[in-house]
Amino acid sequence: MDSLITAAARALAAGDPLAALNQVALRDDAAALAMRGIALAQLGDLTRAGALLKDAARAFGKKEALARARCIVAQAEVALASRDLGWSEQPLELARSTLEKHGERINAAHARHIRIRRQLLLGRLDDAELGLSGIDASFYPPPLQAAHELVIAGIALRRLRTRRARRRHAKAAFQL
Repeated sequence: MDSLITAAARALAAGDPLAALNQVALRDDAAALAMRGIALAQLGDLTRAGALLKDAARAFGKKEALARARCIVAQAEVALASRDLGWSEQPLELARSTLEKHGERINAAHARHIRIRRQLLLGRLDDAELGLSGIDASFYPPPLQAAHELVIAGIALRRLRTRRARRRHAKAAFQL
């Protein structure tokens, strides 16, 4: 990564999307498109963010499978946030597999949770529960642990298991 991309990534991680945009605004390479897409997502412009992330994934191509996989996960997250649920889970699953093969367990887990959250929103509770089975969330960072607990709480609520939902919601709040 070059210094401008690194600076943009640091700004995004620190929650400063405007500083990130300042670093990559005039560039149109794949990494810059991805950074701009993430920055716009943080600013709430989900439509433009999704389009930029799609362009970035296409620009990375097959030679840069890891970067492409990260873009696909970010694109799926933007689609989920904008409640666009009409996308196929297959590219997300392939991205998750690529991330796992490259040792990016946290990003792979995030991809898995995006898929499970989509299933939950679609009312596919059995699929969502099956997706959660066997997941060891103990190695997740606190925000992903909280997301994990919220998915479990969401399933419990939809199954009218209110005590379990309340416990999981409280556990999620503790993670944050």
